[in-house]
Amino acid sequence: MAAKPGTRRKSAERSRSVRPAWELRLYVAGQTHRSLTALANLRAFCEKHLAGVYHIELIDLVERPQLSKGDKILATPTLVRLLPAPVRRIIGDLSDTERILVGLDLRPQM
Repeated sequence: MAAKPGTRRKSAERSRSVRPAWELRLYVAGQTHRSLTALANLRAFCEKHLAGVYHIELIDLVERPQLSKGDKILATPTLVRLLPAPVRRIIGDLSDTERILVGLDLRPQM
């Protein structure tokens, strides 16, 4: 059954107005292999463990270096969990799923 024209658009607009439960910010330094790997690993992790309730903000410190001061970024890539509180940080390419689960204070579903 095909959706009525505009139906998908309205539900997408509605979902944008709802604040996601997980606000994540990934700091990278350019389009390096390590930065791209961290972003791909983060997206895969979020789809598996936080499906539908997360938002990722990507900040490239090569383009906007002044933004590193706000979250006290000393190395890249760094993932910052803004929500849910408290703020947490994970440094690295995010390839170790167990480390991300512990770092974000997530418990795997059993």
